[in-house]
Amino acid sequence: MLNELLGPGVPASERVCAVVVTRNRRDLLRRCLTALGDASRRPDRILVVDNDSSDGTREMVGSEFPDADLLSLTTNVGGAGGFSRGIARAHADGYDWLWLMDDDTIVRSDTLAALLAGAARAGHGRPLLVASQVWWKDGSLHPMNAPLPRWRWPQELAEGVADGLLLVRYTTFVSVAIHRDAIDRFGLPLEHYFIWSDDVEFTARILRNERGYLVPESVVHHWTPSPHAPATPTSDRFYYHARNSLLLLRGSSLTPIERRDYARYYLRTLGEYLSVNRTRPRRWTLLLRAVWAGLRGEVR
Repeated sequence: MLNELLGPGVPASERVCAVVVTRNRRDLLRRCLTALGDASRRPDRILVVDNDSSDGTREMVGSEFPDADLLSLTTNVGGAGGFSRGIARAHADGYDWLWLMDDDTIVRSDTLAALLAGAARAGHGRPLLVASQVWWKDGSLHPMNAPLPRWRWPQELAEGVADGLLLVRYTTFVSVAIHRDAIDRFGLPLEHYFIWSDDVEFTARILRNERGYLVPESVVHHWTPSPHAPATPTSDRFYYHARNSLLLLRGSSLTPIERRDYARYYLRTLGEYLSVNRTRPRRWTLLLRAVWAGLRGEVR
């Protein structure tokens, strides 16, 4: 019965820890945890990483989800720091798969079972990560989490398709299961990214020379207010996109050709930002600070 729940070909001994990062979104977190608890294949552990919430999140988790473990941080270290610390805790506790998601990720009953079954049917050994297909509320693909197929590996791409999998170059932290071997080999996400591009940097670092797949039948909903892309030029949070993209370009996650392509995308987003904010000097100052920090920050 246990092997049936885990999915075909998945060893019963492989344990999964769901790592959920949250901050001041108690009601969304409640929905996320409820869906995890209702799944046909539940994770062996749920670890909630709370980024110093002030809305009663810790009390809600303790009273309504007593089986979930809570890692309470005394300062807000952002999504990057939250995932880094949650992954470190779950890895130290011996879990085989670390299933990462934000608090606005709503899983289906079969999401995890499908992920594990996808990993098991990969024809060239266990991949280092497998990711879900991410939909918005209306069932359309969420633009923030659109997968990037690995077009420059055509043979491996075709082999993945034969196994019912999509070979990807990187993915986001919205329902991705990362095997502990990846942590042993490539370390942790970089905390100083705070938000945005930390997941791209980390998964691209893992997959630079390795295989990872999107499992099409594993589906989650990303419950954002709108189906927006991350680099919104009308928000002060664009600072993190401008800074972290430079950190990514300076690091080792991307190949030279990928770095060229990403630089073109980056420059295009900067142009859009400057066009939208051409009469707002404060926004220009924010962008200059971001670029300066991106040129000086630590990379890997």
